[in-house]
Amino acid sequence: MNSPDTLLARIRVLLDNIKFAHTVFALPFALMAMFLAMPPASATLAGRLPHWGIFALVLVCMVAARSAAMTANRIHDVRFDARNPRTAARPMVTGRLSGREAWAFVVAAGLLFLAGCAGFWIAFRNPWPMLLAGPALAVLCCYPFAKRFTSLSHFWLGLALGLGPIGAWLATNPATIGPEAIVLCGAVLFWTAGFDIIYACQDVAVDRREGLFAIPARLGVAAALWISRSCHVVAAALLIALGLLDPRLGWLYGIGVAIAVALLIVEQSLVKPTDLSKVNVAFFTLNGVVSITLACFAIADVLGG
Repeated sequence: MNSPDTLLARIRVLLDNIKFAHTVFALPFALMAMFLAMPPASATLAGRLPHWGIFALVLVCMVAARSAAMTANRIHDVRFDARNPRTAARPMVTGRLSGREAWAFVVAAGLLFLAGCAGFWIAFRNPWPMLLAGPALAVLCCYPFAKRFTSLSHFWLGLALGLGPIGAWLATNPATIGPEAIVLCGAVLFWTAGFDIIYACQDVAVDRREGLFAIPARLGVAAALWISRSCHVVAAALLIALGLLDPRLGWLYGIGVAIAVALLIVEQSLVKPTDLSKVNVAFFTLNGVVSITLACFAIADVLGG
């Protein structure tokens, strides 16, 4: 039997394999969607708060779905990661995590996601998460294959993250879903595509050598960065549109959007065609702050009535 220390070490390897800390990108937007899904006419604070059971199930589903998708990504890309100096130290490449362990984790995380979706039907008589669980997992887990045939794979990843708020909205209150949910999904899609293009700039030589598709590899870093900037302009415009569509989003949300836009400007200024040394700061640190900031200010506005 594994000792507690050994089991904890294996868990750390599994979490390192999927960059668990990057869950911060999508999760805040799902939480934001939960609060926006509450009935807009509620006069009481309790009426503006999602049920704790729904909150817990959304959290389980988001973490489980991302864990399954990222592990599948690592499995599909292990041979490419082994030939890329930037990714050569990943657990599946070095042998710290076996293929059997990785597949077991995919199955376990996938089953946990399906169980969470079933929980919405069992506890709240909401069938939508169950009905959409299969297609959602397919979009998430098939993302690695997009890099084999299209340079628009960045937008596929954006859609995968953008489905998080849609799913959280449907899970919380499908009766209120409307243009706001689509706009939020679009904002996340273009925001994600923008920073994923930046991240892919590190692998231009490797992607070209391996025949993988990415905008930087196809068009060059300079053109790719302009496309990334355009994506973030669209994302900013959609976030502003969301504030105009939902009357509950007022000056607090406006401050959150202003901070997010300022951070995106900083992010874009950190990366230049001749200097990619600050990609990790632009990719992880700033985008994590963007998502958390927007969610906090939006939720504060909703709760403030």
